[in-house]
Amino acid sequence: MAGRFDPLTRTAVRGGRTGVPAGGGVPAGAGSLSRVWAPEGPVDLGLTLGPLRRGPHDPTFRVTADGSVWRASRTPVGPATLRVAADRTIGTVRAEAWGPGAEWLLDGMPALLGADDDPSVFVPRHRLVHASHRSRPGLRLTRTGLVLESLIPTVLEQKVTSDEAYRSWRRLVRGFGEPAPGPAGTDMYVMPDARTWAMIPSWDWHRAGVDAKRSGTVVRAVRVAARMEEAAAMPPGRAAARLEAVPGIGPWTSAETLQRSNGDPDAVTTGDLHLPGIIGYALVGDRDADDAAMLELLAPYAGQRHRAARLILLAGRTPPRRAPRMYRNDIAHF
Repeated sequence: MAGRFDPLTRTAVRGGRTGVPAGGGVPAGAGSLSRVWAPEGPVDLGLTLGPLRRGPHDPTFRVTADGSVWRASRTPVGPATLRVAADRTIGTVRAEAWGPGAEWLLDGMPALLGADDDPSVFVPRHRLVHASHRSRPGLRLTRTGLVLESLIPTVLEQKVTSDEAYRSWRRLVRGFGEPAPGPAGTDMYVMPDARTWAMIPSWDWHRAGVDAKRSGTVVRAVRVAARMEEAAAMPPGRAAARLEAVPGIGPWTSAETLQRSNGDPDAVTTGDLHLPGIIGYALVGDRDADDAAMLELLAPYAGQRHRAARLILLAGRTPPRRAPRMYRNDIAHF
């Protein structure tokens, strides 16, 4: 899916930061760069960008009352804030960006919204998948082009509950990152740079609820940050191998990362506690499916297994609970 992409336009800088993401649109005169993109098909901003949000209070991600999506990112040329908003009446997406990395984010905005994704090659093979696919024509697979931005929060999610991981991410980004450029307000932050991640003291990792195994994995990854970021331009197999060369990064972490950084439509997540059972139950009523069974069920979608898994999850057909959730073990309280 390509589309038309207008020339970059520039708004004069006036005034300072405001609390925009808590309420709505950009105040008049706020300095920014902007572009308008006309995609060839429908794009649902929430479905497409939702996987980039790490919990309801992610300091790098906001959805405002007017439907705009705001993201604070650390690009190769510096921090930046991006706001995207869809105008359904004329079928365009307008993006504005602030900060040293503003132009980099605007150049990558179409890919972020699925311009490199080709959903037309997907063929549903099950009535549930078909219904989910038909009801969500605006679903596109995002491609951020930024590896560490997705890798680090994914490492924090290893072997803990989502709530624990989200809290850790929030605390570390707020504590060691920097306020997002532009009118994003004091509630949005850009994640730390690689050097800062590497310098976080052990006691601050502990206070954030991150054990030595996960913090060690993050530190090893950021010490080879340039090598990690190169994976964004690699074919899927080579990209996964590059990430998994770092001790502590396995297939689960690499798949979850490459789904976001590379927009890989086939990066199916294995090693997940719940996903095999959800897919097994949704497709054949097998709530006890393991990774092998899940991969067999997804085999007809080879090349598109991640998209198929997303559509199955969005269908909402999950097995009834019969056991307690994962035990919450917050090490910050010890």
